[in-house]
Amino acid sequence: MNPDISEFLARIRDLEERIEHEARSRRQQWQADFELSKVRFESEVLSQQKRFKMGLLRYVFSSDWRSLISMPFIYPVFIAFLLLDVFVTLYQWVCFPLYRIPRVKRSQYFVFDRTHLAYLNLIEKINCAYCSYGTGVVAYVREVVGLTEQYWCPIKHARKVVQAHAHYHGFADYGDAEHYRAELARLRQELSRMSAK
Repeated sequence: MNPDISEFLARIRDLEERIEHEARSRRQQWQADFELSKVRFESEVLSQQKRFKMGLLRYVFSSDWRSLISMPFIYPVFIAFLLLDVFVTLYQWVCFPLYRIPRVKRSQYFVFDRTHLAYLNLIEKINCAYCSYGTGVVAYVREVVGLTEQYWCPIKHARKVVQAHAHYHGFADYGDAEHYRAELARLRQELSRMSAK
């Protein structure tokens, strides 16, 4: 990989760590405490949050008409997310061991902690769970597809890729016919080493 790109990627990782550090500080400000996979708030914080909770009837009757009209188009997408999740999970469980690609740990991509927020009503909590599941599926699938691409076709595109996955920048350069086979072998060995861990 190009040394300049390696340096840029290291800087990006550093910035991501700094962003997470800042987010952790903000969570501490709201006195959210993490116990394994659960979030716990101090009782006085929960009481404070409940003061801002909107009742179900008020929430429904104060909803924007656009939200109500769009509901029949939003919620059926859940079926597509669910099918995508099932098929991609089956795909990686069957195919990844054959190619010596490390399996993606699905649970790392799904975060359902908004249900602990006392200021959200039941509908808002369901909506948050829906969004968490959808973004989790997309992130999970993106990682599975990124590893698949690294195995089968690790060549950068000639055009700019918007928000390329984490593995993309290590791919072989577009048009570099001389080094492609060596890069392909290197990237596949990298996957095998990751799988062996």
